Order: sequence, then C-alpha cells, then structure tokens
Amino acid sequence: MHDIRLIRDDPAAFDAALAKRGLAPLSAEVLSIDERARALTTEVQAVLARRNEASKAIGAAKARRDDPTDLMAEVATLKERLPVLEAEQKAVAAALIDRLATIPNLPADDVPKGKDESDNVELKRWGTPRAFDFVPKEHADLGPALGMDFETGARLSGARFTFLRGGMARLHRALAQFMLDRHVEGNGYVECNPPVLVGDAAMYGTDKLPKFADDSFKTTDGRWLIPTSEVSLTASVADRILGDLAEPMRMTAHTLCFRSEAGAAGRDTRGFIRQHQFEKVELVTVCRPDDSDAEHERMTACAEGVLEALDLPYRRLLLCTGDMGFGARRTYDLEVWLPGQDAWREISSCSTTGDFQARRMNARFRPEGEKGTRFVHTLNGSGLAVGRTLVAVLENYQQADGSVAVPAVLQPYMGGVDRLSPR
Repeated sequence: MHDIRLIRDDPAAFDAALAKRGLAPLSAEVLSIDERARALTTEVQAVLARRNEASKAIGAAKARRDDPTDLMAEVATLKERLPVLEAEQKAVAAALIDRLATIPNLPADDVPKGKDESDNVELKRWGTPRAFDFVPKEHADLGPALGMDFETGARLSGARFTFLRGGMARLHRALAQFMLDRHVEGNGYVECNPPVLVGDAAMYGTDKLPKFADDSFKTTDGRWLIPTSEVSLTASVADRILGDLAEPMRMTAHTLCFRSEAGAAGRDTRGFIRQHQFEKVELVTVCRPDDSDAEHERMTACAEGVLEALDLPYRRLLLCTGDMGFGARRTYDLEVWLPGQDAWREISSCSTTGDFQARRMNARFRPEGEKGTRFVHTLNGSGLAVGRTLVAVLENYQQADGSVAVPAVLQPYMGGVDRLSPR
C-alpha cells in the first residue's frame, strides 16, 4: 500500500518511479479520488457541525419562546442528507484504498530499469560447475528409478503432483531439516509452525490479494491455502504495535505451499520444478526502516549459505523492474546450476518490501522515547525451496551408474546413507 501523503507531496516522483516499472502515470487519477474523498469528509464534518449548532439553537429558541420551526426543518433536512453523504464518503474512501492496493510497490533507487529477465543484473557467482565424464541427465529422467514417482502423483491428483518414495522422500525431508537447523542455530531465526490455511486479511496484507487470487487455491469455506509461509509469518504481526524493535524480528518455517500456477500455464510441466504442492523453508524479517537494507543483504547471504554448504554452484541476480514482483522494492534471485538442463534455475528469491505490506496490514512499532508509531519494514525470502534443492542435488551429484551421492552435510540426516541407488 502506498502512502497517499507522499503522492500528494510529490506526484511527479511517484509517476517517475512507476515509469521505471513500465507503467503509465497514475498520480492524477489517485489524487482525483483522494480530493473527492477529502471534500466529502469536509462536507460531512460541516453538516455534522451545522446540525449540532442548529439543534442547540432550537433549544435556545424554545427557552426564549421563539418559533423554532425553520430550525427544526433545517435539522430534519440535515439528518436526511447526512447518511447519504456518509455512504458516499465511505464508498469513495474505499475506492481510494482499492486503487492504491492495485498499484505495485515503487522500486528502490538501485534497481535497474528493464522489461524482463533478460535485463536482470548478475552480481556474483559462487562455485564451479562439475565436469562430468558422461552426459548428465535431467532430474526428470534420473529421478523415477530413485523414487521420484511422477506417474502415481499424476494418477492421484493430476498434473504437477509427485509421489516421493523411499530414499528420495527421506532426502527431501533431510534437506528441509538441514535448512531449518542452519537458519535457527547458525543464523538466529526463530522456528515457527504456522497455519497453511489463512483468511482474506492475511493474503491481502501480504499483497497476494487481489492480484494473485487466480494463482492460489481457495477452500470451500473461504480460506486460502498459502502460496508460501511468508503469508502466515508476516501476517503474524498484522494490526500489532511492536515495541522499540531494536533488534530485527527474524522468523523461519518449513511448510507445505500451494499454487495453482494459473499465471505459469505451460511452463515446466515436466519434472519437479513447478508443482501445485511443494515445500519451502521460508525466511521472514520484520524490522525498523533503517535496518531493512542490511537485513536484505543478510537474508540473501543466509540463503546462499545453504547452497554453499551443499556445494551447489549458484549466481546472485538483481532483478530489474520488469521482472520484479508486485510487492517488492528490491529482489535478489539466487539461481542454481542444473547440469542436466545446462542452465541456471531460480532456487531462492529474497525481497525487501519496505513498508508496502505493513501499511496494508497496519503493522507498526513504537520507537523508544517517541509517543507516535511508525510502520515496520518487512522482508521475505526462500531459504530454500526444498523441491528445487532436491532437483539440484540430483543433477549435480548424479553418478554414471544412475545413482546419486548424498552431500556430506546431509548424511547425518540420512542415518549415514551416502548414496541413492536405482531400485
């Protein structure tokens, strides 16, 4: 949500920031609605004041034994007019909020302008892709013999569902446990176990509604299946006034996630990359505005640390305005190397939203020594997507005989098993 006061103060700067996202100027439209809303507020206040004034005058006239008929008629007219004005005021105020809610976040100054992913900027690379003495397979070809059962998943639930068996299922679980332990014990995040069903307010507050309604699943009783635990974790501070927030609030969770992928029809239909049901270890930070840029770097480094511990080559990208998400102010994508596909593929996305989400869900903090409150800043990132990390392990650790070596850091979580072999 945008601060209407900033648009009033500098509409040209607002339109210039939208232009970086490739959007037409919107300040005039927004300010027109705002002007009408403020005019109605002034009119309602004037009518209320005149009604009170006239009501007192009626009492005074009666005390003087003057005729109050004209005053009584005026009060009756004002009483009839007031509900109409108040209803219009409420409708226009709601229209302003609705319009602001559909405008994406403004990009940070250092975000490059661009049309699509081809304009993203590579900031770093880590690791050296492995040199194979055989032609590496894609995980979709390698996985079935190791327990990645696409056929049963599709038979049970349809396309984009997978049934994991045996060592494959255990390796998937080991990855999630390893990530959680690393983030909690090494990176200072508080482990959470939030609901995966949430109401409209949680989805709206984290900017998933109304824009991404078609990409989400909804239950028959009106709840939403979370597309990521960012929703549950971030919304946990909705409508709250936190304390001084001297230290950032850092949360992590491993949950099921659900996406209908309506906006990704035809993409990655083969394999385990893009599923309707998947698991993710999420990182969320709630902090003071002055801390958010440093937290963005820290969060991204925490996600990178998982890839480095697994010895998976990756690169960090700064997304351009045309590839950045609706609610993001700045986003770093981490892409892991997949030798079977001979390509870099996204495995984590870490974003700072500024106060964009906080305004939508009214999350504030009270600085020490100050009477007033301020909106917090929120950040979110994948630390990592568990399924995609499983894919990366399969492709990078595959052997010529079709087996897959288990990374050393995962072997304690696998009961000492060091290899998955074809069944």
